[in-house]
Amino acid sequence: MGNTKKQNLSPIDRKIRWRNWLSLTGFTLFIFAAIFFWLKLKNQPLDNDIAGGVQIPLRKVLNANEKVFSKTFSKQNLAKAYPKSAAAKVVRLNGALGLMTDLDDKNWRLNVVRAKGDTLKLTLADLQKLPKTQVIFNFKCIEGWSQISDWAGVRFSDFIKAYHLDKLTDKKYIGLVTPDGEYYVGIDMDSAMQPQTILCYEMNGKPLPLNQGYPLRLIIPVKYGIKSLKRIGVLSFSEERPPDYWFERGYDYYAGL
Repeated sequence: MGNTKKQNLSPIDRKIRWRNWLSLTGFTLFIFAAIFFWLKLKNQPLDNDIAGGVQIPLRKVLNANEKVFSKTFSKQNLAKAYPKSAAAKVVRLNGALGLMTDLDDKNWRLNVVRAKGDTLKLTLADLQKLPKTQVIFNFKCIEGWSQISDWAGVRFSDFIKAYHLDKLTDKKYIGLVTPDGEYYVGIDMDSAMQPQTILCYEMNGKPLPLNQGYPLRLIIPVKYGIKSLKRIGVLSFSEERPPDYWFERGYDYYAGL
């Protein structure tokens, strides 16, 4: 009787049945292949066993992405700017790493390491004497949220010129570290010199709150929020990648948008 039913199928019905069978078989093989490669990848050695890191094949992909994006990056490509009216009145937080210790704001200094044994120490007042730049953009967090927010401070490139640090921009990277050393990031020099990158000391026209990095933080619109380090203690220049907190924990070093 089963054979009779098959014989009674029209050519179209047979074609549909055949395609359904192929689809089901292909989907099943895909699932098994995905599980196989996931298990194989999961068991690959990590690139950094101490801090957690990420499997070496994934790190190679992330590094390849960085090479592609860094070569196509242009300092003239600006993040979209918004009017002040669009900025959030209550600005969302994106972490408190580096802010857990009490701040001695009277003795706080921005320590700019020009060379070993040569550190420029600047107060907030020193930076506030330089031209102020306002940046209103859509701040994006790796947690999946974004928010238009209003920031102001000294443009990083203006800071470089004001303190005659131009030669140091021949280095490939800058490194930023909080005063307690708990949070640290590395940023490629081209992104740091992008005209919207600021050493920020104001939010919504007022001094930064403590939980937003008072007295000074980085705002870099061409990167995800993990790069906008709060409460800068040390700024340095390097030819090699400086340590980066989230890179050591498996994230993309470049973190570009």
